[in-house]
Amino acid sequence: MDLSSINPLVLLASIMVASTPIMLAAIGELVVEKAGVLNLGVEGMMITGAVCGFVVAVETGSPTLGFAGAALGGAVLALLFALLTQFLLANQTATGLALTLFGLGLSSLIGQNYVGIKAPPIATIRLPVLSDIPVIGPIAFRHDLMVYVSIALVGAVWAVLKYTRFGLILRAVGENHDAAHALGYKVVPIRVAAIVFGGACAGLGGAYISLIRVPQWTQGMTAGAGWIALAIVVFASWRAWRVLLGAYLFGGVTVLQLNLQAAGVNIPVVYLSMLPYLVTILVLVIMSANRSRTALGAPGALGRTFHASQ
Repeated sequence: MDLSSINPLVLLASIMVASTPIMLAAIGELVVEKAGVLNLGVEGMMITGAVCGFVVAVETGSPTLGFAGAALGGAVLALLFALLTQFLLANQTATGLALTLFGLGLSSLIGQNYVGIKAPPIATIRLPVLSDIPVIGPIAFRHDLMVYVSIALVGAVWAVLKYTRFGLILRAVGENHDAAHALGYKVVPIRVAAIVFGGACAGLGGAYISLIRVPQWTQGMTAGAGWIALAIVVFASWRAWRVLLGAYLFGGVTVLQLNLQAAGVNIPVVYLSMLPYLVTILVLVIMSANRSRTALGAPGALGRTFHASQ
């Protein structure tokens, strides 16, 4: 065992990279749940985005088009969820679980001819002046563009939800869809827009894994990241900036266990690999211990079906 082989600067920089796909998926799901919809299909949308982004990037040679294709793939799958739950009034929990299974199967079918192929390289951005700052520069300012996009997206969602009329309407729909409908707001279109946005974000998160973190296509490569994203939304008490903190926490655990494996820590690899998921369960147990506090942040109409004739 040689812990001195772990470089703290590289470790911290790696946390930002590892947190990005989870953060993208979680901030999208936060918007969906703020609208009063519970979509458990995040894992399915992420893996669909991963394969769509990878295929588009490989075929066009453009990672930018790959991310666009991933967002589209995730949004299309989310649109299917919206059709089933908002128009056909299917159960949201069952539909979300089915969406995950469907996404896993669809991604395996699409990606079967792309196993072992490398994704086009993506350049790292060195921000002028900032990247040269000792310690902070290598940690925070020498990453690919999507790392900064994910952070900016968290800020944008926070600002929209807190300061804009649309954000107020979205939160009103999530708190009490009947009252929002009585005031003349279009509950279903608003929820559909939120669902599609969440699907696009999940798709981007999946593409980040297949185009940057790995970068190659492997069946089931999201490995539960979508479920962790769902847990982060609860951990964050449905608040945007806490999503960022939660993503860094779980990303940090993931990176730490990989570094401990590389350092030869005398712990079986299977236990280290379990660490991110054990921490997820532990956090949810702690949050559930104070149900009143958790419920205080949850949208009032979360998971409830809306029909205008009710």
